[in-house]
Amino acid sequence: MANTSAHRNGAAPFLTDIETLRKRARENMDRGAVTTNYGADRDAVVEVLNAALATEIICVLRYKRHYFMAQGIASESVRAEFLTHAGEEQMHADQLCERIVQLGGEPDLNPEGMATRSHSEYVEGDDLVDMIREDLVAERIAIESYREIVQWLGDKDPTTRRIMEDILAKEEEHAEDLNSMLQDMAMGMSSRQ
Repeated sequence: MANTSAHRNGAAPFLTDIETLRKRARENMDRGAVTTNYGADRDAVVEVLNAALATEIICVLRYKRHYFMAQGIASESVRAEFLTHAGEEQMHADQLCERIVQLGGEPDLNPEGMATRSHSEYVEGDDLVDMIREDLVAERIAIESYREIVQWLGDKDPTTRRIMEDILAKEEEHAEDLNSMLQDMAMGMSSRQ
């Protein structure tokens, strides 16, 4: 019989009895946060997170290149945005590394094959507009793939799902920022003609 307040109040129990929880907590302690009721395929989740990690690292590198290479009349504000995005992508990569380790995996930071593991591509762009477009394309790829990851995780791993949802929200914000920059630049170009 479950030892919960819900059960004592006549409601159906929602929690495994305390003695069972305590017993399970002492089993497989070397698995850290991965308890017996973890519902996902841990190895598959680690593999998916490593692909997302590669995506974030590629985004950091692309944004950093764009930051240093941006030139032109509107480049100062765009450069600042590139640098901000690079920092936020690095934070995402760090979050993914932490979660991979919590799941008993190893973050794959080996540069060999990073581009092929990444969902997005590393495209340098020829000018400021090209750079913004390429970053927008990469954000849109991340948005679609991360949304699929969130749906795939469902209720099997709510912690990883929440991390991916937070990263997804920031990627959507990045895409909106980049889209606004493109629109502003298009309006600026048409007013000069």
